[in-house]
Amino acid sequence: MRNLGRLMRAAWVLSRYDALFAIDAGEPPAPVRAARAVARLRQTFGRTHGADSSEGDRLAAAMTELGPSYIKLGQFLATRPDVIDPALAKDLTQLQDRLPPFDTATAKAIIEDDLGKPADSLFAGMGDAIAAASIAQVHKGTVPAPDGSTRDVAIKVLRPDVERRFANDLDAFFWVARLVDRTLPSARRLKLVDTVQTLADSVKLEMDLRLEAAAMSEMAERTRGDAGFRTPAIDWERTSKRVMTLEWINGIPIGDKAQLAAAGLDLKAVAANVINTFLTHAVREGYFHADMHPGNLFVEADGSPAGTLVAVDYGIMGRLSPKESRFLAEILFGFVMRDYRRVAEVHFEAGYVPETKSVDAFAQALRAIGEPILGREANEISMARLLGQLFEVTDQFDMATRPELIMLQKTMVVVEGVARDLDPDFNMWTTAEPILRQWLESRIGPEGRLQDAVRGAERMGRLMGDLPELLETAERAARSLAGPDGNSMGEGLRLHPDTARAIAEAQARQERPGRIALWIGAIALTVIAVSAVI
Repeated sequence: MRNLGRLMRAAWVLSRYDALFAIDAGEPPAPVRAARAVARLRQTFGRTHGADSSEGDRLAAAMTELGPSYIKLGQFLATRPDVIDPALAKDLTQLQDRLPPFDTATAKAIIEDDLGKPADSLFAGMGDAIAAASIAQVHKGTVPAPDGSTRDVAIKVLRPDVERRFANDLDAFFWVARLVDRTLPSARRLKLVDTVQTLADSVKLEMDLRLEAAAMSEMAERTRGDAGFRTPAIDWERTSKRVMTLEWINGIPIGDKAQLAAAGLDLKAVAANVINTFLTHAVREGYFHADMHPGNLFVEADGSPAGTLVAVDYGIMGRLSPKESRFLAEILFGFVMRDYRRVAEVHFEAGYVPETKSVDAFAQALRAIGEPILGREANEISMARLLGQLFEVTDQFDMATRPELIMLQKTMVVVEGVARDLDPDFNMWTTAEPILRQWLESRIGPEGRLQDAVRGAERMGRLMGDLPELLETAERAARSLAGPDGNSMGEGLRLHPDTARAIAEAQARQERPGRIALWIGAIALTVIAVSAVI
């Protein structure tokens, strides 16, 4: 009931801001369709909040009131003018770094509580917040140098009580995911619970600024020497769980196209550098910044056409194993080269598609997706339609959602949106081809195969060292499963009829409340909408 109340509040806030405009999301269950129909009546006949405001302004205001989790959703939509209305996407950009800040006195109190010293003794100066996001805000400050001078720093401070608010939203998301799993068997392949768990894990890391500082430090080590990208330096002495101090960046916000052009930067080159940076990190390193919206990206003019990209806010990072990185590169490169058979084979090798399905049929489905994209102008490609086709294919071939790839897929969509904003004619596939080709040649060629052989030998050596313990564990498991005569496994492991009956009854009890709760939720939302009309 607590989670249902939170979702009812979300529906009420969206309705109060007239932000429940129609979105085509397919055919939901009957209870949801009923609630949505009444909600649309509320929009048609109800009072309008801010008659002169745009849909995007109203949606941004509603998401701001709803809190951090909903703000994250708005940040994603702001980068996709080809998925939602461009005017709506533009209005949602206000969610990225222009949220209402909390006062500086509160920030100083958090600093003293976390670092054990007054802010005035740690910093030579500290101004009011210059940027406020969903989880933290940033102040410009100065710290003394050994020679008596000062240097500028950015001071990031977590919002008060943000941990509790996120925990409440995640609790509601988990409840909805489990409810859908119980009531909609066709949706179980999406692994919604695992998906929410992935979000919860990333949020947990984002709430500890020491971990963000460590991520920034690791990225700096991995990309040292890379042209066109760098990370800010960390001030570890003034960093803790809720406070992080780092180098002040004097770069140009990547969303300010007029200022980028005035600095002599080529917008097309900047767009290509954003994609090149992301793909290099994801494919070569298996480690990438997973929150690359415009509010987190700056460009330093260094005389080159693209400048140097500087990313901030490393609270959400993505990781891929070497095998997943290779699968990603081969899949993307296969699309670029129109080798749909190889793309299909890679999906089967990775275990993304069940072995019971046909490789040839899957390759044919991929061709139906790839051919309309390749060879056309970028501004003619509808990402919404493409995503819809991909979803249909995953349904046809029983492909389960891969939680470890969710961040990668989401970030790829976001960075393409950033590049498309800089260059409306940007084509991600053309830009990606040289990077993917070079990396694959280094991995699949003689040198790459030699490196794979060395890593395989190291794993084999570790396995041989653990062999005695593994054999002992297997022997104990065999004895525990054996029957009284030492040979019959069937006699050693058997469920009592009462136990089987109890399991069946428990399953039925679990499914019944789910169905009831879904209808209760729909009725509750309907009552809210009707009362708003009255």
